[in-house]
Amino acid sequence: MKILHIIASADRRSGGPIEGVWNISTANANHYIVEIVSADGPDEAFLADSPIKIFALGPPVGPNSRFNLLNHYMYTPRLIPWLRRHAHEYDAVIVNGLWNFASFAASRVLPGSGVPYFVFPHGMLDPWFKQTYPLKHFFKQFFWWFVEGRLMRQSSSVIFTAEDERILARGMFHGHSNYPEFVAGYGTKSPPPAQPEQTATFKRLLPDLADHRYLLYLSRIHRKKGCDLLIEAFAAAAQIDPELHLVVAGPDQEGLGAGLRARASELGIGNRLHWPGMLTGDAKWGAFRGAEAFVLPSHQENFGIVLAEAMACGIPVLTTHKVNIWREIEVSGGGFIETDDQAGITALLQRWLALDPEFRLEMGRKARDGFETYFDISEAAHKIAKLIDVKIAEANART
Repeated sequence: MKILHIIASADRRSGGPIEGVWNISTANANHYIVEIVSADGPDEAFLADSPIKIFALGPPVGPNSRFNLLNHYMYTPRLIPWLRRHAHEYDAVIVNGLWNFASFAASRVLPGSGVPYFVFPHGMLDPWFKQTYPLKHFFKQFFWWFVEGRLMRQSSSVIFTAEDERILARGMFHGHSNYPEFVAGYGTKSPPPAQPEQTATFKRLLPDLADHRYLLYLSRIHRKKGCDLLIEAFAAAAQIDPELHLVVAGPDQEGLGAGLRARASELGIGNRLHWPGMLTGDAKWGAFRGAEAFVLPSHQENFGIVLAEAMACGIPVLTTHKVNIWREIEVSGGGFIETDDQAGITALLQRWLALDPEFRLEMGRKARDGFETYFDISEAAHKIAKLIDVKIAEANART
């Protein structure tokens, strides 16, 4: 069978949704032929490295034009005509993400088309966005009535990655509340085996880190990730443990890095923070495997694939109740959970520093066991494949 994923961007620097597409597609590679359509420009370098066929149909205008708002929305005039021509060539379609032109295009073509389709909100219906951006939420309500809500209500299923995500999404918007729900779980695949080159590649990027012990943050540098809380909390931890360093890795999409660096310097810890940017491949796995613990102080996290990746490497995780998989992490014994405020993040680091070495090693073992129990992508991928098969069979029976 042949499956199409619709997504605004297939660039892995854009965060979790495309990682989910890759991981689920890889796990179901023997079950489906998978293709992707996106609004990326056809000359993007990452397209050449994709083992999955990507139809890149944008962008329509240059980044310095007066149409920057349309670029932010990932508008491309080619997507709707393309979907009208080709959607029926696929056994099923999966729409990844909301509030962009890709979901708008899907809403114009898929409802009533006869093609089974599924919507993956990827956490984009979380109340945090309403609380943090109330004006945006006001405008989103109009889109919900005419675009996203309609798209979800007429879908074969709306797929949530965690029970918390499903519950939090309910009642976020008025209208179209009777959409079909399905909780599939989520996760990632096991990392490649540990190799010396992974550590060497990572350390070449950060020569000043040398052989210092370090905590690792690896995610986008974004307002919702709580990076500012982490800087303040590490300043307190640094006074307790003068040998500990912090690696803050990830793309700086909002230009927050300069302010965070300045604050670290004010606190006297600038020389103990390291900023390698986005890490991939061996450098990423080397960063994970060399860390004492992984820290993600998020205010909102639908799943947190990086948490699953850290646990897969046997690295304990320190995170917040605002991550939708916090219960599984806590039950596994492979991490600590606190509130997403300054007191909570400071407590996370201080709880870690108070542990004796043997308990830290035991937490690492429990983290790996927790990954295998809760976050191996093969289980979620199997549930999604079974759901798709059932809905395809139902659609075929109606024709």
